[in-house]
Amino acid sequence: MSKLKRWWNHFSIGRWQLRRRFPAPVLQAIEQAVRDCETLHSGEIRFVVEAALPLDAIFAGLGPRQRAIELFAQLRVWDTEHNNGVLIYVLFADRAVEIVADRGVSGEHVAAREWDDVCRQMEVAFKAGQFEQGAVAGVHGIADVLARHAPGVRSGSNEQPDAPILL
Repeated sequence: MSKLKRWWNHFSIGRWQLRRRFPAPVLQAIEQAVRDCETLHSGEIRFVVEAALPLDAIFAGLGPRQRAIELFAQLRVWDTEHNNGVLIYVLFADRAVEIVADRGVSGEHVAAREWDDVCRQMEVAFKAGQFEQGAVAGVHGIADVLARHAPGVRSGSNEQPDAPILL
């Protein structure tokens, strides 16, 4: 995608468009999926959707992956007992999904391909206008990976909020 086209996408996407695709019932469905899925493994899932990046970030070349890593740190998704927090980040203007996993469930523990498969599945659903289905399927996809790989035993405590965040 050219810089000019990317700039235009971020300039023209408003928060109202995000709210239209992710209204309260969709956010509630995502939250419920996170809550339900976290009973199946010891990992912690955060879900963030951002409408667009500031234009200065676009001109500086900030991509979805770098922004996801920033939010992973800002939201302290890494701050879990077993280092098994996972951020699902959707950058709406770029139609991009990124997954950032803490060191307990990344690197040699989980192949990047497993996270990428979940991202691509969500992107296909979003492209088809199926935002709730894509988001919930993504949460379930992450839960499947975490059920196989997350370290530690589910303690019953909830170390991260389950509600998705719209930025």
